[in-house]
This record gives sequence, structure tokens and C-alpha cells, in this order.
Amino acid sequence: MTAQVAPAIDSALAGKIANTLRFLSADGVQKANSGHPGLPMGCADIATVLLTRFLNIDPEDDKWMNRDRFVLSAGHGSMLLYSMLYMQGFLTLEDLQNFRQHSSRTPGHPEYGDTPGVDMTAGPLGAGFAAATGMALGERILGEMYNTPKYEVVEHFTYVLMSDGCNMEGISQEAASFAGHLKLGRLIAFYDDNEISIEGATDLTFTEDVNARYESLGWHVQDIDGHDHEAIAEAITAAQKERTRPSLIVCHTTIGKGAPNLAGSAESHGAPLGEEELLAAKKNLGWPEEMFHVPAEVAAYCETRREQWKEGRAKWNSEFAAYEKAHKTLAKDLVRAVNGELPKQWKHALPEFDADVTDATRSLGGKVMNAFGEVIPELVGGSADLAPSTKTIITTGKYPDFIEPEMYLGRNIHFGVREHAMGNIVNGLALHGGFIPFGSTFMVFHDYMRAAVRLSAIMKLRTVWVYTHDSIFVGEDGPTHQPVEHLAALRSIPRLDVFRPCDGNETAYAWQFALAKADGPTALALSRQKLPTLDRSKYAPAKDALKGAYILDDEEEGGAEILLIASGSEVHLAVAVTEVLREAGRTVRVVSVPSLDVFKRQSEGYRKRVLPKRIKRRAVIEAGIVQGWEGIIGDNGVFVGMDDFGHSGPCQTLAEQYGFTVEGVIDRLAEADF
Repeated sequence: MTAQVAPAIDSALAGKIANTLRFLSADGVQKANSGHPGLPMGCADIATVLLTRFLNIDPEDDKWMNRDRFVLSAGHGSMLLYSMLYMQGFLTLEDLQNFRQHSSRTPGHPEYGDTPGVDMTAGPLGAGFAAATGMALGERILGEMYNTPKYEVVEHFTYVLMSDGCNMEGISQEAASFAGHLKLGRLIAFYDDNEISIEGATDLTFTEDVNARYESLGWHVQDIDGHDHEAIAEAITAAQKERTRPSLIVCHTTIGKGAPNLAGSAESHGAPLGEEELLAAKKNLGWPEEMFHVPAEVAAYCETRREQWKEGRAKWNSEFAAYEKAHKTLAKDLVRAVNGELPKQWKHALPEFDADVTDATRSLGGKVMNAFGEVIPELVGGSADLAPSTKTIITTGKYPDFIEPEMYLGRNIHFGVREHAMGNIVNGLALHGGFIPFGSTFMVFHDYMRAAVRLSAIMKLRTVWVYTHDSIFVGEDGPTHQPVEHLAALRSIPRLDVFRPCDGNETAYAWQFALAKADGPTALALSRQKLPTLDRSKYAPAKDALKGAYILDDEEEGGAEILLIASGSEVHLAVAVTEVLREAGRTVRVVSVPSLDVFKRQSEGYRKRVLPKRIKRRAVIEAGIVQGWEGIIGDNGVFVGMDDFGHSGPCQTLAEQYGFTVEGVIDRLAEADF
């Protein structure tokens, strides 16, 4: 199905639409006495051409699978997007008048899920650009999976508006390099080149040749006057025809266009124009002084445009109905994946590991991922050039191939050494719909992608972050590669559930949890070093890991005097210490805590049963910092962990140095008078 392009409208009407966008935005900022009027006023012409000619959406369904995506990467210019959404029919004038007010549908930056029609929560500059890259990739993968020679039911464009700041941030280089390599021809970026940043002119610090940079990365680059409607339309048309290169349209604009004293200045960027300047701007452009004015002919045109969008959706619906009739199974799978529904009986794919298995949880995690990947074709992702180490290559089920330029029928992605962009590209895949995407790297490199993981939590995306080499037991690579504070940092992100399993069976349930969780991301912290598999005929079933924490071993059935609490690899140390303590006549309960986050959401009764208040002698064992464990340890407890960075050396040497041995733990307990 070819993208629908609407006929050009009268230039006078187009000018009125641009000024309507311009002043709805400026009025919203002024009424809120907070916000950024400069970008909306400068980019109103770009938005007008996109709205009136090219954008294909459905005002009655902002989640329609084949809609064009539009991401405002420069999220501070949110009033432009809200004004566009008003014209599309998603928002009301009252919404615009409540800009930046509590609980309004028009917050300071666009919020996915809070505002209909918003395709992404835009915050850190450049994140939207990278996520748009993920959306464009998602469109190609889904199209390759489900389109047929006769029916192209997934065929749309991804548009993104980026700023000087987006291009200054290093993430734009990562994402642009990735998009250019994969030849994502349906990705069209508008660069608002207004030469102004908060501190003044961009040439204070930004003098590179952006056009040459993108051309060198394999992009189709055009350079235009961002206020010339015909030039904008011609550039978009050319970009749509270019299918083997992503397109950058460099739009030279005037920030705050129309404001007689502040246009083209940093003063129009991040503060209201002020009543006097706003009135002067309206007079300058022949606009009524009335706040939130919408000319009758503009309102009438918006109704006409909405009808055009409905007709376009109806045409697609008709084609999809024929597709469903001709390809029932394919269509059913597509709808299921886009709706975020897992295949029936998918949990039956859960693997079980015998007690004689000794292996790293990263390796066992790869086996678990492939077991589920066999039956869940929408599980797609990759690593930051570390797949052989993180064990995150899908080799089972449909399409077990690596995605290559112009060859998108695969489920494995080479992200390259681009953790920052990878995180946001994964978010883009989730936002596009039809995927459960994952991204993987060494845990210590989470620092490079924290902003993306945070955004996945804010947007409640079903993303899976696979982090391996989860502690100082990375060993010889030394402190730069040994995470000590990262578990605490991950656990501090709201809505992100962090699992650190102790063996293959806990890892299997951690993956099951992550795949089932539809309202937020999950992080898996997996070991580099080999670990034994607990004999579940002796210890509690691994399924209890789904509760976050559980009683692994308690021979006294509640009469224990000592609590040993551990996560991940240290669970085995706690088990070994317990054997020594019991030989000495002590009664001990061992609690495995694969996920503090999940455990804290259990009922108070369950939490008290697992960690009874009467047991004051508590020791938490984890090869990380104490942060996050304080409430569980209690006033009389002991933390066996790290309080500084590690050192380079063999794994066993580090265990001895930092007290992660049976003798070391016993000595710590003795010091605490256990």
C-alpha cells in the first residue's frame, strides 16, 4: 500500500495554519508562564507541510499499527506537538490552555501514554532521534515478517524533528551511524538548524559541518529554507522516494519567528515571550490579539484533513481484511504481536536444568532466551558488540538470522559498540509495537545507557535489559569492568524490576517474568563465572523466584536463629556457610533474593513469613554495595559486600581478598557476635 500524499493547499491557507500553530504554541507558553516558544514558532512551517501533505495517521486510533510515527526529539518544544495534536483531533483547546499544569494532557515535555498521539516520551536531547531509528527499524522488520508480495500492510514512515542540541549529543552520532549502515530509508529527520542554543549562538561551541557528517554516515542530505513551504514539500517528497538511505532535511529556520525583538535570539528559546513581545509578534504577522485564536477556515480545513485521514485508514482496513482472508495465520500472529499478547502456552517452553549442571547464568540465560525464542517470534534484539560474551544470540524459531542492510528478516541485531544508542533503539522497537526487544552488554556499561533504561521505565515499556559480568568476579579485567554500585543504581530506578538469579532455574523464571511483564522493563544481572545448579529436591522450588525472594532452606521450619540472605552467585556461598554453621549446632534459614524490587511488592504477610522480625541476627551477602539492603539488614545485621572498587586478579583471589569465602563470612559473623 503506497503512502497517501494529500494535495497541496492554497498558500494563504497554509500560512494561516502555520501562524495558528505558531501562536497556539506561544500562547500556551505565555499562559503557563513557563516553556519554550522559540522552537515551535520557528518550526511551525515544517509542521504545517507535514500535517497538510504527508503525515498519515488515524485521529480515532493513536495506536493504529500502520500510522506514520512522529517523534519530537527536541522535546522542550512540546507546545508545537500539542498544537499539531489539536489540529489532528487528539487534543482540545482546553488542553492547550492547561499546558504544564498538574495532571493535564499537555505536560512540559511530551509523555508517551499520558497524551494521545504522542509516540515517545522526549527528554534528554537526542534520545528521540535514536528511538526514531528503532521505530524505523521496527517498521522494516515487521514488514519483512508479515508483508506479502500482494499485501504490504506494514509500510509507513518515521519522522523525527531534532535540534542543534540533539546533534551535539553524542547519541546522535551513534544512532545516525547505525541507521546509515542499515540503510533505513523510511527514516526522515528534520534538523531545526536555527543556530541558537541556550547560552547564545551555536558557534560558541558547535562549528562542525553537520551535512558532511551525515553524508559520510550514508544519509541522504538536503539543505533548505525551513520557512519555504514548497521547499519543505519537495524535500519530503525526495526523502520518501529515497529508500536505501535515511534522510536528513536540514531546515534553516529563525527561532521565535515573528517576534520583532526576540526572533533569532537565545532569549526566545526557553522563556515566555512576555505579553508585550507576544502582542507585537501577532501584530507583526497580522494575527488577532485574542489568545488561542483559531481562524474559521483553519478549523474547517482541519475537519477536511481528518476526513482524509479516515479515508486513508478505511482503505488500509479494506486491504487488511483481504490480507486476513488470504493469510489467516500470518495476520493472526501480526495482530497478536502488535497487541502485546504472548502465544498460547508459551510458558511451556520454560527449560529446567538438572542439579548436575554447572555453568554461568549468562550461558544458561542464553539457553533460556532461545527456549522462549523458539515460540515467541517477536523476541528481537542484540548486544553492543558483545553477543559471544553475553550469550544473547537467537538461534531457534522463526527468522534466527542477523539483520543486515536491506535484509531485515531476522531477530538478531548487531548494535555495534553503541550502548547509548542501543538503549534508545530498543525503546524505539518497543514503542513501534510488535516486539519484545532486548539489549545486552556488560553490567558495568549500563552507565552508558542509563538514560535509555530510565526512559523505558517512565514509558512502562516491555523491554528486557540483559546485563552480564555482574560483579567483581569479572576478575582480571579489573575495577573498570567490575560493577559494584550498579545493582543499587538499577534498583533505584522506579518501575524497573532487577533480577539477579543464582542458577539456571532462577534464570528461567526471571526470563519468564520479564516476558510476561507488559507494564515496564526488566533487567537481568547474570554471572560471568560458572555456578552450580541447586538441587530442587533438597531446596525450595525455583518458581518461588517469581515472588522476588523466598525461603530457600530452613530445616528448623521457622525456628532459625540466623538469617542468611543473598542474591545471585552469593546464594551458593550462603548455602555453604549454612552447612558449617549447622555443623556447629546453629539453626539457620537461607533466603534467596533474586529480585528485591518484586519482593517489596509482595504482601506484608508474605514478607514477614520470609524475613521474620524476631530473627535479629541477619547477614546479607552480595558482591555489591549495601545501598538498597538497609531495611532488610536491620540494626543488628551484617552486610558482607563491597564498600570500594575491586582490583584486577583471578576470581578466586578476589573472593578471598574481599571476604566472599566460607571462612570470610564466618569470621564476619563472629565479629558481629552471631
